[in-house]
Amino acid sequence: MSEPLLLLGIDIGTSSAKGLLATPDGEVVATAVHEHALSLPRPGWAEHDAEDVWWQGILALCGELVPAAGGALAGVCVSGIGPCVVPCDASVKPLRPAILYGIDTRATAEIAELEDRFGADAILARGGSVLSSQALGPKLLWLRRHEPDVWSRTAAWHMASSFVVARLTGEYVLDRHSASQCDPLYDMAAEDWAADWASEVCGDVPLPSLAWPGEIVGAVHAAGAQATGIPAGTPVMAGTIDAWAEAFSVGVRRPGDLMLMYGSTMFLVEVAEAAEPHPGLWLTAGVEPGSLSLAAGMATSGSLAAWLRSLAGGVDYGQLVAEAADSPVGARGLVALPYFAGERSPLFDPDARGVIAGLTIAHTRGDLFRAVYEAIGYGIRHILETFAAAGATPQRIVAVGGGTRDDLWTRVVSDICRLRQTVPEQTIGACYGDALLAAIGTGLVAARTDWTRARSEVAPNDANADAYDELYDLYRRLHGATSEIQHALSALGS
Repeated sequence: MSEPLLLLGIDIGTSSAKGLLATPDGEVVATAVHEHALSLPRPGWAEHDAEDVWWQGILALCGELVPAAGGALAGVCVSGIGPCVVPCDASVKPLRPAILYGIDTRATAEIAELEDRFGADAILARGGSVLSSQALGPKLLWLRRHEPDVWSRTAAWHMASSFVVARLTGEYVLDRHSASQCDPLYDMAAEDWAADWASEVCGDVPLPSLAWPGEIVGAVHAAGAQATGIPAGTPVMAGTIDAWAEAFSVGVRRPGDLMLMYGSTMFLVEVAEAAEPHPGLWLTAGVEPGSLSLAAGMATSGSLAAWLRSLAGGVDYGQLVAEAADSPVGARGLVALPYFAGERSPLFDPDARGVIAGLTIAHTRGDLFRAVYEAIGYGIRHILETFAAAGATPQRIVAVGGGTRDDLWTRVVSDICRLRQTVPEQTIGACYGDALLAAIGTGLVAARTDWTRARSEVAPNDANADAYDELYDLYRRLHGATSEIQHALSALGS
């Protein structure tokens, strides 16, 4: 009797790479994790060594997972952090460390230059997003301007997923979702590169061909097979950026579906049937052909809770949560702004700063912890209102990430936003979505196959609605009243 076919999904994250083997019906048969380091060589810079981090991570995971597959691999899909960029020579050798996504802010001058050249409104209308540290185009222009020797030797540029695809297959290809985060190089309406603008940014360096994330873009060649152990000829999908692969993994695929990711930062991805570009959001191509997505991200969430825990002397996290649960709605008169690392959506303000208003000597650490959870909830509500303004009100919320293990946090968010959240049974992450993309792309399962099963639901408590409406209004007013002071303090602290 032949062994069952298996799908290999791998995701390259900021601090680790994760992989798994799954059957076509979604059963996970093996998992592996490989930790790696983030490099912060200068203020505002964030990098990965693509050879030592990305590729060695792939080799380590394949070393564990491929033997476990027993030669029954049917397909491979890789996702990764993004948008990020590593310039490579013709043999797919990195020419410098990869410049990472929005946490790398080195290309500020290039953002201003591209806005001046093409027009900020025109960039938003054509590409779906304003230029920010998240955009890839300014990073490419920075490379061209500041490292001309590297640029002169660049035969191709890659994101994490496309770099691995090139190493496995020799193909220079990028998925359309990732391409749509390469502002201002991509034209949303045409679902193709904006060739005129791209040539001004990239010059003679060619652009990758485009495919949808679940499309087969090549097969593992002899060198890829020798390095990884994956059998030569195994189909390889285009892959995509990690957050979108994770949304796909939990069934966020129909218009109105939204993934709410509780992590070190909060990230939201909504599938949209139609939406207008909004300066406070990212409008991108989706994961499946013809689809759109709206996305937003806060600069802090779990990281802010971890910071507060460290100030409390590293007290047990469960103890802090219990103390916060004993604090009433509104944390006994506290309202916080969670902008402790600036803010992304919908403000896009790197100079925003955190505020805690209403403090008295009677407040406890439990009150402070609850105020932080509530501040994150207010930030999510602000983003959801911005989604609605862009024409995409979410109809179904799926909550994922480590924060979903904390019942208080999800309940606070549901109460503040008046939304019901579904928590899936399987929340392995993007690599699970990669395996599903590989199963669909190879034809092993139907295109609409969904491996998701619900574990629980979190419903809002209507008794808290009026109080949170009032507190949310104070939250919005607090930012307006203190933003100028925040900016002044940011300048003093820089």
